Amino acid sequence: MRYTVMIPAAGSGTRMGAGKNKLFLKIGEHPILYHTVSIFQQDPQCEEIILAVKTEEQATIQEILKEHSNITFVEGGGERQDSVAACIAAYKGEGIVLVHDAARPFLNSLVIEALVRKANDTGAAIAAVRVKDTIKFAENGTVQQTVDREKLWMVQTPQAFRYELLKKASDQAIQDDFLGTDESMLVERLGYDVSIVESSYDNVKMTTQEDLAIGEILLARRK
Repeated sequence: MRYTVMIPAAGSGTRMGAGKNKLFLKIGEHPILYHTVSIFQQDPQCEEIILAVKTEEQATIQEILKEHSNITFVEGGGERQDSVAACIAAYKGEGIVLVHDAARPFLNSLVIEALVRKANDTGAAIAAVRVKDTIKFAENGTVQQTVDREKLWMVQTPQAFRYELLKKASDQAIQDDFLGTDESMLVERLGYDVSIVESSYDNVKMTTQEDLAIGEILLARRK
């Protein structure tokens, strides 16, 4: 089933402490962003990749992705939500759209397929994995409650939506001056159900130096 993916790539990645856009850091022979975009470039069901970038970084990114095609570049915003809104504005279709973190380069193609099908059926679906650790709710450094982890999920991307639903949620957030942590949150606040597709723990986000070390292991295992 065909889809378009929107990738916000205009963040700063300050927690990585690299002194530059973390997406330019290499795992193996290529930058993180190269690996992420390649996932969708190699998927015959992906119709278009819409990439939100900083204007001053676009030339560098185009050089990194010179082997790739069918990419539409848009100017990213100060917040992730602004970058996704710019991607939404650039989309010309009416089908299923995915939003994916640029710093998640180890996505499983089977998860993409499951998300697209679920979003087509229900309107909205997100990738997530089950919480493995015991979770405590605490206030002022004191445990108040042990939370039932059977009901808890760690949310990842992609997040998949029917285009009209994502646009409606994004437009409403802009109108309300509401800033959400992810696209699912924007859809949830309108009262729509969001389905979960169980993902893989390999789909880790490259956030810290430790994550890069994990990325090297994952890349070697895939090879």
